Amino acid sequence: MHIADLPPDAALIERLVTLMDGPSDERLVCFRARCEHAIKSVDIDRPTLALVLRGQKHVQCGNQADQFEPGDLLAVAPGVRLDVVNRPDPADGRYFSLSIPLCDEVLGAARLLWTTPLASARMDFVRIPAGSLCTELTALADAAEADDELRARMAVLALLTQLVPRGCGDLLLPPAPRLSAQVRELVAQAPDRPWQSRDFEQALGCSGATLRRRLADEGLSLRELIAQARLAHALLLLQTTRWPVKSVAAKVGYCSADSFSRRFRERYGLDASAMGNALPEAA
Repeated sequence: MHIADLPPDAALIERLVTLMDGPSDERLVCFRARCEHAIKSVDIDRPTLALVLRGQKHVQCGNQADQFEPGDLLAVAPGVRLDVVNRPDPADGRYFSLSIPLCDEVLGAARLLWTTPLASARMDFVRIPAGSLCTELTALADAAEADDELRARMAVLALLTQLVPRGCGDLLLPPAPRLSAQVRELVAQAPDRPWQSRDFEQALGCSGATLRRRLADEGLSLRELIAQARLAHALLLLQTTRWPVKSVAAKVGYCSADSFSRRFRERYGLDASAMGNALPEAA
């Protein structure tokens, strides 16, 4: 069947698959997998949207659980920890989901545009069929094809204005200030850097004692947090590139691929090679 003969929402999904089935773009990132895998305790520091394009995604947070099919949009509030299972489509053996970044500029604009007071709906995550958002997602696809960042931001802004009345108001609420999120964001910018306490003290404008005390209030140590941030970045690379595990390990500051693989398995409950995206290594 030709794409033009598909229903509008199915045609849009196929168009996005074609658009995203190439090199990753930092503005629209496609998460890929060729093997079913379960990831435990994924920390979400920023408001996040993800659109399932191929396969299935099972998401659980506490007692809330839901199954996402192609065309379902996942909206996740900041400060949430998820358990996720990604299952490739049995027909073509691929899992795709499109990450739609919610940058500070778009979130700020949405807050200014929203005219009624926002109150927390105690949202962890919400599932919304993309068929009800075809206009906004089509505009986003048009902007991505044209490589037009301004149009892309306007499309995401329009998407947010549709999501907030559907139980997603927590996406716009400023998150409670958490030092751990700031530390993770700094490490993500240079995960292979040999981070020391003084680096964070200088960047965050606090003393070493204050840094340790505030992290302890969140139940974390600086060493543990740096390791978590490096592994979170490694998870992103494993899902969005075809690099072998040893290359990912080096990119996030590990000299030993074996040590990295062990730490990754301890953190997320699966082997680093479980996504099955890596190209075969030359003999």
